[in-house]
Amino acid sequence: MAQYLEPAVSSSPEISLRQAHELALAASRPRYWLHGLLLMATCFTTLVVGAQLQLNFLRNQPAFSLDESLFPLVSMMRHPAQLVLGIPFAATLMLILLAHELGHYITARRYGVQASLPYFIPAPTLIGTLGAFIRIRSRIPSRHALFDIGVAGPIAGFVVALPALVWGTLLSRWEPNLARASELQLGYPQLFRLLAPLAQHSAVRAPFPAADIYFHPVAIAAWVGMFATALNLLPGGQLDGGHLIYALWPRAHKWISRALVVALLGMSPFLWPGWLLWAGVLLSFGGRHPYVPPAERLGRMRGALAVLALLIFLLSFTPVPFPGTALDPGQVKHGAVRLLRFFR
Repeated sequence: MAQYLEPAVSSSPEISLRQAHELALAASRPRYWLHGLLLMATCFTTLVVGAQLQLNFLRNQPAFSLDESLFPLVSMMRHPAQLVLGIPFAATLMLILLAHELGHYITARRYGVQASLPYFIPAPTLIGTLGAFIRIRSRIPSRHALFDIGVAGPIAGFVVALPALVWGTLLSRWEPNLARASELQLGYPQLFRLLAPLAQHSAVRAPFPAADIYFHPVAIAAWVGMFATALNLLPGGQLDGGHLIYALWPRAHKWISRALVVALLGMSPFLWPGWLLWAGVLLSFGGRHPYVPPAERLGRMRGALAVLALLIFLLSFTPVPFPGTALDPGQVKHGAVRLLRFFR
């Protein structure tokens, strides 16, 4: 994700020059130690998660078990040699995230835009990370540049995630009972359904749902990478999709962002409570897109890239990423009735 920080400029020419100089100095002095520390920490947390996933896969145990620690650090520290088993998952996920952020970074630098190196976010969770982002510290010169910077990340990440998913699916097994025994179920986007027949299934020839496949950790890493790509392509705020909307239809950006918040709020009780968090993120950070100077028409090539970004979103997005976590409809109705009575 490319976070665009609009530079503040004073009406005084002297102060404006000083601010511009300070911004240039800040942008030219990246904190390599911080980027390196976050990178190493995220490599470690994803290694821990990947090792547990690989052990479960080799032992024919469910992929996720909520009875154990959500982050199996203690068990891995007792047997540190097992961390090497986490390399396929960790390397796949980190390469997808790195490709995404470098797509933004390299394109930004090509346009002379000051951008930070990627900030990776380690997290003691079931996937070991909360993703990564870069910070854009100078003005983007045109909507051509904004579009190119915004679209480069999702395309670069998808280019890495797609072959990883194919490889991971080939390593996966058709085992319905074991796959459905996992205490955390994943909701699979359309691309997983299309590639499901690649999984190993000697006794099955008819089409079968992706939920019947025990996916290899490499495929799970591809799922995480594609889910992150789809979230970033949501058309609102300062997400990558929001940048594309602003570059294409700047006047519609505000209304599309508001409509997206309403849609996410409506989805959260019935599909996944996490959509409520994303609605809050858009309300907090995406109410107004920083101004970007207008440009001539984006042209056919960028129009084709916009269609490609939409296709990537449709193949990667799932409205129910974690089945079974939605609220019970009866509870939602009861809560709505109580809320209405409260305001009367």
